[in-house]
Amino acid sequence: MAAIGGYFSLELHQGKEYHPGALRLNTGRTALEYILKAHAYKKIYIPYYTCDVLIPSIQRAGLEHAFYNIDPNFEAIFDFDALKPGEAFLCTNYFGLKERYIAGLSTRCQNLIVDNAQAFFAKPTKADTFYTARKFFGVPDGAYAYSNQALAEPLEKDRSYTRFEHLLRRIDESAESAYATFVKNDGLLNDAPMLEMSELTHQLLMSVDYDGIATKRKAHFDYLHGQLKSLNPLAWQREEQEVPMVYPFYTEDKGLRKRLMEHRIYTASYWPNVLDWAPEGSTEHRYASNIVHLPIDQRVDKTGLDTILEIIRS
Repeated sequence: MAAIGGYFSLELHQGKEYHPGALRLNTGRTALEYILKAHAYKKIYIPYYTCDVLIPSIQRAGLEHAFYNIDPNFEAIFDFDALKPGEAFLCTNYFGLKERYIAGLSTRCQNLIVDNAQAFFAKPTKADTFYTARKFFGVPDGAYAYSNQALAEPLEKDRSYTRFEHLLRRIDESAESAYATFVKNDGLLNDAPMLEMSELTHQLLMSVDYDGIATKRKAHFDYLHGQLKSLNPLAWQREEQEVPMVYPFYTEDKGLRKRLMEHRIYTASYWPNVLDWAPEGSTEHRYASNIVHLPIDQRVDKTGLDTILEIIRS
């Protein structure tokens, strides 16, 4: 029986998850590991344009891996007829803006795995799919996976209460003072074993205003794109249901990130490892070098978006 009386715990709104039918895991990379082990795949094809944290998950699952290229539209250059039984193909829903492409791919690619780490709000297709929560919400960990295969043994449940310092310090102090703790927490998750999502993270994800967040992200993306599409070679056409993670702005202005940072506007770099993996001049190398990921999340207001635009135009 649950404890009654005594001191209070954190007060959280008891709502609903966005992915109630999915497997709950601790991180996106272990969600991928779960899918690979459940299907007992032997090999996986992954894009050059992806994060290197996937490699340890692939290795722990005992798979070989090979790379493929993407075209300027962030779509795979690959002969899908050559995919053999026991081989998986990982496709990334870049920035949450490739849903139509992935829906089509899921009908013609066997053993497809969809990486929705940048597309938390994307509905799953018939393909195996995984998501991560930390790129969209203030949680210390947490991921979801959809798969038609399951591991025989249940997973041990994670514990998250020791990984909250950066979330709390950012509220009490500042983003800058909590950054080192955020990096430390990220490092801990890099080495985390495959676990079931903690109860604390589960309850946090049941307290999120998903509809409100989705509405804000869509509006912020559309506002920036309306102002920047004439300057942005990436010709984005957001589908109505798509909820982007960031606004990807391609520019050869090497000083833009620094100017944004001087105004306390922080843009994540995805993914520096690509500069080592892909040859200079390739699509992947150019995108890793020149795309600035402008924030459009639920914390931003119109004043913030206008500040971003002013800095870009300067």
